[in-house]
Amino acid sequence: MLRRFVQVGARQATRAQSTAAAQEKWDLYAGVLVERLPVVSKSLSPVEQQFQDLLWRVEYENSLKSDHELKNERELAQAKLIKQGKVQVDLDDSMTKQTAQDLKDAYVEELKKFQLGSRTTPDDAAKKTSSTDRCLEDTLYLLVQQKLGQEQHMILPQGKRQDGESMRQTAERVLREQCGDDLQVLFYGNAPVGFHKYKYPSNQRAESVGAKVFFYRASLRTGNVGDKKTPGPKYEWLPKDALDGKLTNVAYADSIKKFLL
Repeated sequence: MLRRFVQVGARQATRAQSTAAAQEKWDLYAGVLVERLPVVSKSLSPVEQQFQDLLWRVEYENSLKSDHELKNERELAQAKLIKQGKVQVDLDDSMTKQTAQDLKDAYVEELKKFQLGSRTTPDDAAKKTSSTDRCLEDTLYLLVQQKLGQEQHMILPQGKRQDGESMRQTAERVLREQCGDDLQVLFYGNAPVGFHKYKYPSNQRAESVGAKVFFYRASLRTGNVGDKKTPGPKYEWLPKDALDGKLTNVAYADSIKKFLL
């Protein structure tokens, strides 16, 4: 009898908890992870450089001679015969003819003038985190300053969904409102790539107990936050290893890391 009473009580408690959970209302938010993709390839590590040099040597050894190399060999053989007096040569014709060696000398002189572009920029030296012209080998992620509760936080751009909007439409609107029209991005799809939820402080709950944030991914095409007429909020473009120092909420940071590349 006592066992049955306990089972009935447990079912009623579970039913009450389910009913309470069903009555909870959550605000829906859309957030956007905007990434500026690498501009140049990653620098090779010493091991990678050694392996690449090995592949180049193997490719060189297995390659066929080019037309330029074959032409140079023919001209060298002909010059040897001329020196031995076995072949007659038209001096006027030889003076106007550009040999393979002449071309090689010109290429070498041109190569001496060539300089590789720098992998760092003045914004790197100035540590200008608001610039996308830095950290060219890395992916940079956009963080903007937004007010959550009574405090300002550096987070991914996010905003509350309005009635009649799809979550993708909310993400596009939020990015436009937070960052301005100058920032042009390409959204990767209509489905979110990440999720985070949190409850509001008990003294700030009105109709909703908390927020559920659905994150979308987009890549930077051109522009930056704000414009000449309307400067945007405080913002930073940061590589992945610098996000930990800016995302102060541990649970939020963990949710973001799940869909970072």
